[in-house]
Amino acid sequence: MSRAPLVAILDDEPEIRRMLALALEEAGFQTTAFGRATEFEAALKRRAPDVCLVDLGLPDRDGLAVVHRLALESGAAIIIVSGRAQVQDRVTGLELGADDYIIKPFDPAEVVARVRARLRKGRGESQPATQTAHFSGWTAHFDRYLLVACDGAEVAFSHAEGEVLRLFLESPRRLISRAQMQESLGGAAGESFDRAMDVRISRLRTKLGEDPRNPTLIKTIYGAGYIFLGEVEWR
Repeated sequence: MSRAPLVAILDDEPEIRRMLALALEEAGFQTTAFGRATEFEAALKRRAPDVCLVDLGLPDRDGLAVVHRLALESGAAIIIVSGRAQVQDRVTGLELGADDYIIKPFDPAEVVARVRARLRKGRGESQPATQTAHFSGWTAHFDRYLLVACDGAEVAFSHAEGEVLRLFLESPRRLISRAQMQESLGGAAGESFDRAMDVRISRLRTKLGEDPRNPTLIKTIYGAGYIFLGEVEWR
């Protein structure tokens, strides 16, 4: 029998931690909750969660810094839960690696639904059985969030960048529109989603050694979307 997914909650407000934990546990999830980033990060070394809910207003650390570190070092999906409602805050959070952004106050049922959606996208039936793809001299290890070049050089990628890379590698030489990306990756359509995708694609191009003025692997088709031009083999 497989274990229930673990959701880690990082929020300095005890009542919000209790409310989230109760709603998630009633929905069948395991939870662990923390009021400080130091406690949260120490616990992650002992057991990796499946999803992290992160507030930005923390007493001991900038919440955005926590999100960025999680994106670089953890395979967990990251959902920001914050009272910061400005578009720029949402854009920055997504650019730093968050998968979703929920604004306080919120309905706990919405949080449960978003958590379920992130887990479905991470474990969907459309995913190849293997976690390794080979293309254009690169090997992408999705289980380790790692790109390996033909000379052995290693480049880490975030969970959010990995979602975009997988989307391209699963549909090589096919046009992927912005609407298709939004449908596949989730999140609210609009300026913040578009900018977040632009940043993730730019970072992937940089990690793949692409010339930003003339990329050869991830091509932008202006007004239509993107095409991944490499040959891909899943093993």
